[in-house]
Amino acid sequence: MAGQMAIVVCPGGRAADWPAPQPRHGGARAYGNWRRVETRHNAARDSHLGACAMTETALNVTSFLFLGFFLGIRHATDADHVVAIATIVSRERSVAGSALIGAAWGVGHTITVMAVGAAIIVFGVVIPPRLGLSMEFAVGIMLVLLGVLTLTGMGRAVGAAHAHPGVPGGHALEPHDHLHAHGDYGHLPGAHGHVEEHTPLARLDRSGLERLAYYSWLRPFVVGLVHGLAGSAAVALMVLSIIREPVAALGYLLLFGLGTIVGMMLITLALSAPFAFTAINLPKFNWRLRVASGLVSFLFGVVLIYSIGFAEGGLFTDAPVWKPG
Repeated sequence: MAGQMAIVVCPGGRAADWPAPQPRHGGARAYGNWRRVETRHNAARDSHLGACAMTETALNVTSFLFLGFFLGIRHATDADHVVAIATIVSRERSVAGSALIGAAWGVGHTITVMAVGAAIIVFGVVIPPRLGLSMEFAVGIMLVLLGVLTLTGMGRAVGAAHAHPGVPGGHALEPHDHLHAHGDYGHLPGAHGHVEEHTPLARLDRSGLERLAYYSWLRPFVVGLVHGLAGSAAVALMVLSIIREPVAALGYLLLFGLGTIVGMMLITLALSAPFAFTAINLPKFNWRLRVASGLVSFLFGVVLIYSIGFAEGGLFTDAPVWKPG
Protein backbone atom coordinates (compact mmCIF):
# COMPACT_ATOMS: atom_id res chain seq x y z
CA MET A 1 0.00 0.00 0.00
CA ALA A 2 2.90 2.35 0.54
CA GLY A 3 3.47 4.88 -2.23
CA GLN A 4 0.06 4.43 -3.85
CA MET A 5 -1.59 7.46 -5.51
CA ALA A 6 -5.28 7.97 -6.31
CA ILE A 7 -5.90 9.51 -9.77
CA VAL A 8 -8.87 11.92 -10.09
CA VAL A 9 -9.71 13.03 -13.63
CA CYS A 10 -11.24 16.51 -13.94
CA PRO A 11 -13.79 16.66 -16.79
CA GLY A 12 -12.27 18.60 -19.63
CA GLY A 13 -8.98 19.01 -17.78
CA ARG A 14 -5.86 17.14 -16.69
CA ALA A 15 -5.69 14.42 -14.12
CA ALA A 16 -5.10 15.45 -10.52
CA ASP A 17 -2.97 13.27 -8.23
CA TRP A 18 -4.34 12.64 -4.78
CA PRO A 19 -2.34 10.70 -2.23
CA ALA A 20 -4.24 7.62 -1.17
CA PRO A 21 -4.72 7.30 2.58
CA GLN A 22 -2.48 4.67 4.13
CA PRO A 23 -3.90 2.41 6.86
CA ARG A 24 -1.86 2.02 10.02
CA HIS A 25 -1.15 -1.12 11.96
CA GLY A 26 -2.28 -1.24 15.54
CA GLY A 27 -5.76 -2.61 15.84
CA ALA A 28 -9.08 -0.77 16.07
CA ARG A 29 -7.54 2.61 16.84
CA ALA A 30 -5.37 2.49 13.73
CA TYR A 31 -8.33 1.36 11.65
CA GLY A 32 -10.49 4.20 12.99
CA ASN A 33 -7.82 6.78 12.20
CA TRP A 34 -7.53 5.40 8.68
CA ARG A 35 -11.29 5.68 8.13
CA ARG A 36 -11.25 9.35 9.21
CA VAL A 37 -8.39 10.05 6.79
CA GLU A 38 -10.27 8.28 3.99
CA THR A 39 -13.41 10.34 4.67
CA ARG A 40 -11.47 13.59 4.48
CA HIS A 41 -9.78 12.38 1.28
CA ASN A 42 -13.11 11.57 -0.39
CA ALA A 43 -14.59 14.93 0.61
CA ALA A 44 -11.62 16.78 -0.89
CA ARG A 45 -11.89 14.73 -4.09
CA ASP A 46 -15.62 15.45 -4.43
CA SER A 47 -14.98 19.15 -3.84
CA HIS A 48 -12.35 19.15 -6.57
CA LEU A 49 -14.68 17.43 -9.03
CA GLY A 50 -17.42 19.95 -8.24
CA ALA A 51 -15.03 22.85 -8.86
CA CYS A 52 -14.02 21.35 -12.20
CA ALA A 53 -17.65 20.97 -13.26
CA MET A 54 -18.45 24.57 -12.28
CA THR A 55 -15.41 25.87 -14.15
CA GLU A 56 -16.35 23.95 -17.28
CA THR A 57 -19.94 25.25 -17.12
CA ALA A 58 -18.75 28.84 -16.69
CA LEU A 59 -16.43 28.51 -19.68
CA ASN A 60 -19.22 27.10 -21.83
CA VAL A 61 -21.60 29.93 -20.91
CA THR A 62 -18.92 32.59 -21.50
CA SER A 63 -18.07 31.11 -24.89
CA PHE A 64 -21.73 31.06 -25.87
CA LEU A 65 -22.19 34.69 -24.80
CA PHE A 66 -19.24 35.83 -26.89
CA LEU A 67 -20.63 33.78 -29.76
CA GLY A 68 -23.75 35.94 -29.47
CA PHE A 69 -21.62 39.07 -29.93
CA PHE A 70 -20.07 37.79 -33.16
CA LEU A 71 -23.41 36.49 -34.44
CA GLY A 72 -24.78 39.98 -33.83
CA ILE A 73 -22.07 41.41 -36.08
CA ARG A 74 -23.01 38.88 -38.74
CA HIS A 75 -26.71 39.64 -38.30
CA ALA A 76 -26.04 43.27 -39.21
CA THR A 77 -25.03 42.15 -42.71
CA ASP A 78 -28.50 40.79 -43.57
CA ALA A 79 -29.64 42.05 -46.95
CA ASP A 80 -32.68 43.98 -45.71
CA HIS A 81 -30.52 45.76 -43.10
CA VAL A 82 -27.92 46.84 -45.65
CA VAL A 83 -30.54 48.00 -48.15
CA ALA A 84 -32.34 50.11 -45.55
CA ILE A 85 -29.26 51.76 -44.11
CA ALA A 86 -27.86 52.49 -47.59
CA THR A 87 -30.81 54.78 -48.37
CA ILE A 88 -30.11 56.72 -45.17
CA VAL A 89 -26.34 57.13 -45.47
CA SER A 90 -26.70 58.10 -49.14
CA ARG A 91 -27.50 61.63 -47.92
CA GLU A 92 -24.66 61.72 -45.40
CA ARG A 93 -21.51 63.65 -46.31
CA SER A 94 -19.48 62.77 -43.20
CA VAL A 95 -17.95 59.35 -42.60
CA ALA A 96 -18.03 59.89 -38.83
CA GLY A 97 -21.67 60.92 -39.04
CA SER A 98 -22.41 57.72 -40.96
CA ALA A 99 -20.90 55.65 -38.16
CA LEU A 100 -23.20 57.37 -35.67
CA ILE A 101 -26.15 56.65 -37.95
CA GLY A 102 -25.19 52.96 -37.87
CA ALA A 103 -24.95 53.10 -34.09
CA ALA A 104 -28.42 54.68 -33.84
CA TRP A 105 -29.83 51.95 -36.07
CA GLY A 106 -28.17 49.28 -33.94
CA VAL A 107 -29.49 50.77 -30.69
CA GLY A 108 -33.05 50.79 -32.03
CA HIS A 109 -32.67 47.21 -33.24
CA THR A 110 -31.27 46.09 -29.88
CA ILE A 111 -34.09 47.71 -27.90
CA THR A 112 -36.70 45.79 -29.89
CA VAL A 113 -34.79 42.50 -29.66
CA MET A 114 -34.40 42.89 -25.89
CA ALA A 115 -38.07 43.83 -25.40
CA VAL A 116 -39.50 40.98 -27.48
CA GLY A 117 -36.86 38.55 -26.22
CA ALA A 118 -37.61 39.36 -22.58
CA ALA A 119 -41.32 38.82 -23.18
CA ILE A 120 -40.61 35.37 -24.64
CA ILE A 121 -37.84 34.25 -22.25
CA VAL A 122 -39.01 35.70 -18.95
CA PHE A 123 -42.79 35.75 -19.30
CA GLY A 124 -43.23 32.85 -21.73
CA VAL A 125 -45.15 34.91 -24.28
CA VAL A 126 -46.10 32.92 -27.37
CA ILE A 127 -46.22 34.88 -30.63
CA PRO A 128 -48.98 33.66 -32.97
CA PRO A 129 -48.10 33.18 -36.65
CA ARG A 130 -50.16 36.11 -37.88
CA LEU A 131 -48.47 38.51 -35.46
CA GLY A 132 -45.02 37.20 -36.32
CA LEU A 133 -45.71 37.66 -40.04
CA SER A 134 -47.07 41.14 -39.38
CA MET A 135 -43.80 42.14 -37.70
CA GLU A 136 -41.84 40.98 -40.73
CA PHE A 137 -44.37 42.59 -43.07
CA ALA A 138 -43.68 45.93 -41.39
CA VAL A 139 -40.07 45.70 -42.56
CA GLY A 140 -41.22 45.40 -46.17
CA ILE A 141 -43.48 48.43 -45.78
CA MET A 142 -40.61 50.41 -44.29
CA LEU A 143 -38.24 49.51 -47.15
CA VAL A 144 -40.81 50.64 -49.71
CA LEU A 145 -41.32 53.89 -47.80
CA LEU A 146 -37.57 54.56 -47.64
CA GLY A 147 -37.28 53.92 -51.37
CA VAL A 148 -40.20 56.22 -52.19
CA LEU A 149 -38.82 59.04 -50.04
CA THR A 150 -35.41 58.75 -51.69
CA LEU A 151 -36.74 58.51 -55.24
CA THR A 152 -39.27 61.32 -54.76
CA GLY A 153 -36.56 63.73 -53.68
CA MET A 154 -34.29 62.68 -56.54
CA GLY A 155 -37.16 62.83 -59.04
CA ARG A 156 -37.93 66.43 -58.12
CA ALA A 157 -34.28 67.23 -58.59
CA VAL A 158 -34.39 65.73 -62.10
CA GLY A 159 -37.43 67.84 -62.95
CA ALA A 160 -35.65 70.96 -61.79
CA ALA A 161 -32.46 70.05 -63.59
CA HIS A 162 -34.22 69.67 -66.94
CA ALA A 163 -36.43 72.77 -66.71
CA HIS A 164 -36.55 74.71 -70.01
CA PRO A 165 -36.19 78.45 -70.54
CA GLY A 166 -39.34 80.35 -69.74
CA VAL A 167 -40.41 77.92 -67.03
CA PRO A 168 -40.34 79.51 -63.56
CA GLY A 169 -37.37 78.33 -61.61
CA GLY A 170 -35.67 76.89 -64.71
CA HIS A 171 -32.89 78.03 -67.01
CA ALA A 172 -31.16 77.00 -70.20
CA LEU A 173 -28.43 74.44 -69.52
CA GLU A 174 -24.97 75.86 -69.94
CA PRO A 175 -21.82 73.84 -70.68
CA HIS A 176 -20.42 74.61 -67.22
CA ASP A 177 -23.54 73.51 -65.32
CA HIS A 178 -23.04 70.56 -63.01
CA LEU A 179 -25.12 68.63 -60.54
CA HIS A 180 -24.48 69.17 -56.86
CA ALA A 181 -26.06 68.02 -53.63
CA HIS A 182 -28.33 70.21 -51.57
CA GLY A 183 -30.31 68.97 -48.60
CA ASP A 184 -31.92 65.64 -49.39
CA TYR A 185 -31.62 65.83 -53.16
CA GLY A 186 -29.33 67.06 -55.94
CA HIS A 187 -29.83 69.84 -58.48
CA LEU A 188 -28.11 72.14 -60.94
CA PRO A 189 -27.04 75.67 -59.97
CA GLY A 190 -29.89 78.13 -60.29
CA ALA A 191 -32.36 75.41 -61.18
CA HIS A 192 -33.96 74.67 -57.88
CA GLY A 193 -36.77 77.19 -57.72
CA HIS A 194 -37.23 76.17 -54.08
CA VAL A 195 -37.83 72.55 -55.14
CA GLU A 196 -35.96 71.40 -52.03
CA GLU A 197 -38.70 72.87 -49.88
CA HIS A 198 -41.25 70.52 -51.39
CA THR A 199 -39.51 67.17 -51.03
CA PRO A 200 -41.03 64.79 -48.45
CA LEU A 201 -37.92 64.76 -46.28
CA ALA A 202 -37.67 68.54 -46.40
CA ARG A 203 -41.26 68.82 -45.19
CA LEU A 204 -40.40 66.44 -42.37
CA ASP A 205 -37.40 68.57 -41.50
CA ARG A 206 -39.62 71.67 -41.29
CA SER A 207 -42.18 69.96 -39.08
CA GLY A 208 -40.38 71.04 -35.91
CA LEU A 209 -38.44 67.82 -35.45
CA GLU A 210 -35.22 69.53 -36.54
CA ARG A 211 -35.22 71.36 -33.21
CA LEU A 212 -34.62 68.07 -31.42
CA ALA A 213 -30.99 67.60 -30.37
CA TYR A 214 -30.74 64.11 -31.87
CA TYR A 215 -33.06 64.52 -34.84
CA SER A 216 -30.43 63.38 -37.36
CA TRP A 217 -30.24 60.05 -35.53
CA LEU A 218 -33.99 59.64 -35.12
CA ARG A 219 -34.61 58.21 -38.59
CA PRO A 220 -32.07 55.36 -38.35
CA PHE A 221 -33.19 54.70 -34.78
CA VAL A 222 -36.81 54.22 -35.87
CA VAL A 223 -35.72 52.08 -38.83
CA GLY A 224 -33.70 49.93 -36.42
CA LEU A 225 -36.71 49.55 -34.13
CA VAL A 226 -38.82 48.24 -37.02
CA HIS A 227 -36.07 45.90 -38.22
CA GLY A 228 -35.76 44.45 -34.75
CA LEU A 229 -39.34 43.22 -34.97
CA ALA A 230 -38.52 40.85 -37.80
CA GLY A 231 -35.73 38.86 -36.16
CA SER A 232 -36.23 39.27 -32.43
CA ALA A 233 -38.58 36.30 -31.97
CA ALA A 234 -36.27 33.96 -33.88
CA VAL A 235 -33.24 34.99 -31.83
CA ALA A 236 -35.10 34.66 -28.52
CA LEU A 237 -36.48 31.22 -29.37
CA MET A 238 -33.03 30.02 -30.42
CA VAL A 239 -31.50 31.21 -27.16
CA LEU A 240 -34.31 29.72 -25.09
CA SER A 241 -33.72 26.30 -26.66
CA ILE A 242 -30.09 26.35 -25.48
CA ILE A 243 -29.97 28.45 -22.29
CA ARG A 244 -32.68 27.80 -19.71
CA GLU A 245 -31.41 30.38 -17.23
CA PRO A 246 -33.26 33.68 -17.96
CA VAL A 247 -30.42 35.94 -16.79
CA ALA A 248 -27.87 34.19 -19.01
CA ALA A 249 -30.30 34.21 -21.95
CA LEU A 250 -30.90 37.95 -21.60
CA GLY A 251 -27.14 38.45 -21.36
CA TYR A 252 -26.79 36.65 -24.67
CA LEU A 253 -29.40 38.93 -26.25
CA LEU A 254 -27.59 42.00 -24.91
CA LEU A 255 -24.26 40.91 -26.36
CA PHE A 256 -26.03 40.00 -29.60
CA GLY A 257 -27.38 43.55 -29.71
CA LEU A 258 -23.94 45.05 -29.00
CA GLY A 259 -22.53 42.98 -31.84
CA THR A 260 -25.27 44.28 -34.13
CA ILE A 261 -24.39 47.87 -33.20
CA VAL A 262 -20.70 47.32 -33.96
CA GLY A 263 -21.49 45.49 -37.20
CA MET A 264 -23.85 48.20 -38.43
CA MET A 265 -21.29 50.91 -37.63
CA LEU A 266 -18.74 49.08 -39.79
CA ILE A 267 -21.28 48.65 -42.59
CA THR A 268 -22.28 52.31 -42.62
CA LEU A 269 -18.61 53.31 -42.70
CA ALA A 270 -18.08 51.12 -45.75
CA LEU A 271 -21.27 52.32 -47.47
CA SER A 272 -20.76 56.01 -46.77
CA ALA A 273 -17.25 56.16 -48.26
CA PRO A 274 -18.37 56.09 -51.94
CA PHE A 275 -21.28 58.47 -51.26
CA ALA A 276 -19.06 60.97 -49.43
CA PHE A 277 -16.33 60.80 -52.09
CA THR A 278 -18.61 61.10 -55.13
CA ALA A 279 -20.67 63.91 -53.56
CA ILE A 280 -17.61 66.17 -53.86
CA ASN A 281 -15.69 64.76 -56.81
CA LEU A 282 -18.31 63.01 -58.97
CA PRO A 283 -21.69 64.66 -58.27
CA LYS A 284 -23.48 63.09 -61.24
CA PHE A 285 -22.30 59.63 -60.25
CA ASN A 286 -23.38 60.37 -56.67
CA TRP A 287 -26.85 61.17 -57.95
CA ARG A 288 -26.95 57.81 -59.77
CA LEU A 289 -25.82 55.98 -56.63
CA ARG A 290 -28.60 57.54 -54.62
CA VAL A 291 -31.21 56.72 -57.25
CA ALA A 292 -29.92 53.13 -57.30
CA SER A 293 -30.18 52.86 -53.50
CA GLY A 294 -33.77 54.12 -53.63
CA LEU A 295 -34.72 51.68 -56.38
CA VAL A 296 -33.14 48.71 -54.61
CA SER A 297 -34.91 49.57 -51.36
CA PHE A 298 -38.28 49.95 -53.11
CA LEU A 299 -37.99 46.70 -55.10
CA PHE A 300 -36.64 44.72 -52.16
CA GLY A 301 -39.56 45.91 -50.06
CA VAL A 302 -42.11 44.98 -52.74
CA VAL A 303 -40.66 41.46 -53.00
CA LEU A 304 -40.70 41.09 -49.22
CA ILE A 305 -44.31 42.29 -49.01
CA TYR A 306 -45.43 39.83 -51.67
CA SER A 307 -43.51 36.93 -50.12
CA ILE A 308 -44.85 37.50 -46.59
CA GLY A 309 -48.34 38.65 -47.48
CA PHE A 310 -49.32 36.30 -50.28
CA ALA A 311 -46.68 33.68 -51.16
CA GLU A 312 -44.66 31.79 -48.55
CA GLY A 313 -46.03 33.47 -45.43
CA GLY A 314 -49.64 33.84 -46.46
CA LEU A 315 -50.34 36.66 -44.01
CA PHE A 316 -53.51 37.63 -45.88
CA THR A 317 -54.67 34.05 -46.40
CA ASP A 318 -56.75 31.82 -44.14
CA ALA A 319 -53.77 29.69 -43.07
CA PRO A 320 -50.68 31.85 -42.45
CA VAL A 321 -47.38 30.01 -42.02
CA TRP A 322 -44.66 31.63 -39.96
CA LYS A 323 -41.21 30.14 -39.42
CA PRO A 324 -39.13 32.40 -37.13
CA GLY A 325 -35.69 33.13 -38.50
